[in-house]
Amino acid sequence: MSDAYLYAAARTPFGRFGGALAGVRPDDLAATALTGLLDRTPDLDRAAIGDVVWGNANGAGEDNRNVGRMAALLAGLPVSVPATTVNRLCGSSLDAAIIASRALESGDADIVVAGGVESMTRAPWVLPKPDRAFPARDVTAVSTTLGWRLVNPVMPKEWTVSLGECNELLQEKFSLSRERQDAFAVRSHRLAAAAWDEGFYDDLVVPVDGLARDEGIRPGTSLEKLAALKPSFRPDGTITAGNASPLSDGASALLLGTAAAAGRIGRDPVARVAGRGVHAVEPQMFGYAPVEAAEKALRRAGIGWADVGAVELNEAFAVQSLACVDAWDVDPESVNTRGGAIALGHPLGASGGRLLGTLAAVLRERRRRWGLAAICIGVGQALAVVLENVTDEVSLG
Repeated sequence: MSDAYLYAAARTPFGRFGGALAGVRPDDLAATALTGLLDRTPDLDRAAIGDVVWGNANGAGEDNRNVGRMAALLAGLPVSVPATTVNRLCGSSLDAAIIASRALESGDADIVVAGGVESMTRAPWVLPKPDRAFPARDVTAVSTTLGWRLVNPVMPKEWTVSLGECNELLQEKFSLSRERQDAFAVRSHRLAAAAWDEGFYDDLVVPVDGLARDEGIRPGTSLEKLAALKPSFRPDGTITAGNASPLSDGASALLLGTAAAAGRIGRDPVARVAGRGVHAVEPQMFGYAPVEAAEKALRRAGIGWADVGAVELNEAFAVQSLACVDAWDVDPESVNTRGGAIALGHPLGASGGRLLGTLAAVLRERRRRWGLAAICIGVGQALAVVLENVTDEVSLG
């Protein structure tokens, strides 16, 4: 079997809900990320791409009918390049990268593009068809932006509570205070703003419609400002709009290939996909699922937490992020050193690709060999991937 390597990464800036990217269709966002990725490899013959694997969590609007294929066509790839779209909700683009890595390892392809897209702003309302013709009653249009909708009545009620209520349950289970959550959120904004100011994201982000920087970062936020926000899900709750990730729009893209493909790609790889993990729990405990997904990925990579020099954990909520970090034998200061989703944004289908691209860049920056990316997924799942830095910029284990 061949190893799978990450060669390049690119993403759009992540826009706020109803913000600068509200007028951009998701298929155009996806094509922009894909074009930006391939611009980094001008020597690559586009016809040599064996597949495009694209993540998307909604699929109910302009991202319908295989948005991965639409993005490939809009980006000008040859019609001979196939594409598929996968949906593992928040983990969709990390799942896409995992699927791509397996195709490379099995010999099914030598070069694969992975990525994902979400426009939560443009997610449509859906109107279910009536049970019988000519109904006299009113009907309700259902938002597809986020969370449960059109729920099967057989589902246990405790499984289908809101994402926020799920995380209030985590808060109760692990006694994670509002103060810790707010402090975690302040750190996310501070580190994200510093990363942009220092040019860390300059080579990773492709501007869209005049937006060149993630729109949700609040450099001036403080514990005092966050403490003034009202709870969002319970009158006496701890989760607010300030310590949870915002609704967002954006796309991410990754170029993966075998070692033998380096000549055709025209550059050396930056990281090896060394381990993968998937885990599932009760749907309402989804925020804690990354704990075991990460452990599985580390075991499959043959390493332990002592070897890990950087972690990219998707910050769906501060409370679930803290629960995971507390459960791992990891230095908390090695987690999300360049900001996380609370500040950067969380366009569902694009976040996994952002995690992997950022992780590879952080490993090079910190000159560390091993890193882990992990993401929680609604309805009780999580994914994790271990990367090995294979550049010359490694000085520590």
